[in-house]
Amino acid sequence: MSTVVRRQVLIGSAAVAGVAALAACGSGGGGAASSSAAPDPSSESPTGGSGALASTTDVPSGGGVFVESDGQSYVITQPVTGTYKCFSAVCPHQGCNCSKVADGTIDCPCHGSRFAVDTGDVVQGPATTGLTPVPITVSGTSITMA
Repeated sequence: MSTVVRRQVLIGSAAVAGVAALAACGSGGGGAASSSAAPDPSSESPTGGSGALASTTDVPSGGGVFVESDGQSYVITQPVTGTYKCFSAVCPHQGCNCSKVADGTIDCPCHGSRFAVDTGDVVQGPATTGLTPVPITVSGTSITMA
């Protein structure tokens, strides 16, 4: 079963995230620095769904949402209206979770890596490889793993 986690909860647990980020730095993941502590409304996580990762109505056009399913973190984006993409939210630099979608990129807070919302490709390093694409199916307003 999937559990959707609000980005604000992740921000609110900064102590836990800080410990996780420190652990990730030693194990191989990274990301982009965030210039604002305020939640970005374009990257708010959805609030529900029976087995679905998200609803299409939760994913803003040009933005994205972060979700969790079976202990894994994902980011679902809508680069253009009606087109949905999903990627692992884990930055390939050193394993930190990306936490923001803004201005056409998925951003990792650990080391400044940024990834394109439409392809997951690296836009700004230090990451040298893009986010891992995850196949999804969109049926009506439901987004599920393919």
